[in-house]
Amino acid sequence: QVQFVESGGGLVQAGGSLRLSCAVSGSSFSNSNMAWYRQTPSKERELVATSVRTGTTNYADSVEGRFTVSRDNAKSTMYLQMDNLQPADTAVYYCNFRPALAFWGQGTQVAVSS
Repeated sequence: QVQFVESGGGLVQAGGSLRLSCAVSGSSFSNSNMAWYRQTPSKERELVATSVRTGTTNYADSVEGRFTVSRDNAKSTMYLQMDNLQPADTAVYYCNFRPALAFWGQGTQVAVSS
């Protein structure tokens, strides 16, 4: 069974940085298109960044130029480097396939103070 384990969240001030990790088990990670998503209580879950198995990456307009997605296929792990964080980035961040499966990991909370 596939499992997603997110980590690395925390509380930072605006302008700060965090690096999230997503460990995936139970799947052929290197052959999978992966993505980071985020959700707040007032919004539906939204796509933040995509890591295509071929190496291509894509970003939501709101994070373009500030976030960088990467992956280590040998470790079955995906990362999200988040720089110049803003209060609007406050959310629970999740990883999943792209397109996403119906089940999700526990996510990791990111809180950005102004």
